[in-house]
Amino acid sequence: MDKILSIAPARTCLFGDHQDYLGLPIIACAINRHITLKATKNNKNYFFIDKPDIKIKRKIFINEEIILSEKADFLLSSLKVLRRYHCIPNCGYDVKITGTIPINAGISSSSAVIIAWIQFLLKAFGPQEFLSSEKIAQIAFESEVIEYQYSGGKMDQFSIALGNIIYLETGKNFAFQVLNLPLSGLIIAESGVKKETIGLLKKLKENSWKAIHEVEKQFPNFNIYEVKTENLESYLSCLSDELKPYFEAALGNFEVTKKALKEFKKDVLDLNKIGFLMNQHHYYLKNLLKITVPKIDEMIDAALNAGALGAKIVGSGGGGSIVVLSDKKNEQQILEAILAVGAKDAYAVAVDKGANVHFVTNFLT
Repeated sequence: MDKILSIAPARTCLFGDHQDYLGLPIIACAINRHITLKATKNNKNYFFIDKPDIKIKRKIFINEEIILSEKADFLLSSLKVLRRYHCIPNCGYDVKITGTIPINAGISSSSAVIIAWIQFLLKAFGPQEFLSSEKIAQIAFESEVIEYQYSGGKMDQFSIALGNIIYLETGKNFAFQVLNLPLSGLIIAESGVKKETIGLLKKLKENSWKAIHEVEKQFPNFNIYEVKTENLESYLSCLSDELKPYFEAALGNFEVTKKALKEFKKDVLDLNKIGFLMNQHHYYLKNLLKITVPKIDEMIDAALNAGALGAKIVGSGGGGSIVVLSDKKNEQQILEAILAVGAKDAYAVAVDKGANVHFVTNFLT
């Protein structure tokens, strides 16, 4: 069969923003906005890539040496990484990539494109044993983060590939747990303010690690996985005023994520408790890491004033989107309130099953 359909969802982070690059855990979920890749064999020596949503067309020749420029090109970096996994294209395809995931909104449109692309390549050229969700996520992480030495972690790639709600241990003892829970009441709202990713992540990562290393010098047995927030003041006393907020945010967000995991492991979800913890998480992101902008603050205040149980900024910050937790009866008034303060868009979303790929006889329109 010469037609392949590859689909990858967006993701939103519920708990653990700015934690995965510290090796700390996150809780995130795939949501039902998607990148759709349709590939048809063209019997040529190149991939013809068409991205009509952003009016970009290009050719990638399958036998050319892959040389990465400073500007990120994740389609090429994925091909480079896949060669190390013995995925070697031997014929061309016409590839059309479209999506319902907003760009630069903080819900991982770029990672979804990468995963849809990698799935397609593995489906077309093998090895088939790498077509598991975990391996696709790892290859995507290597293509997006390792190849360019970026500051990001593994949240985006694993959330999208695995689907559902996941708890991800991002440190040395890397592990994940898929939480198959019927979480309802999620709303995504886009600020329309272009987020800042690479520069902001680099600054936050460097300062957070610098703070942790300073504490380690004074407390040789310090272990961030075992620290208790009641000992916070003694740790802060050995830090400069500049570094204190980064350290406090790391500990606070870690504590909130651990509490949230306990809630997600219960048989029945308590949305009020989860919303409360979401608000706590946002406090650290806004007031200590200072990654919000006025439009984001207005949207979150509007959501909470309209009856939302919780709301927080998503992703690297400096713009992008927020995620809101609501009960069903208040959903419409929350959407209206967010839009009334100037949000670019706001809509209810559902937890998605994750990325998938398969051969097809015809593409459905």
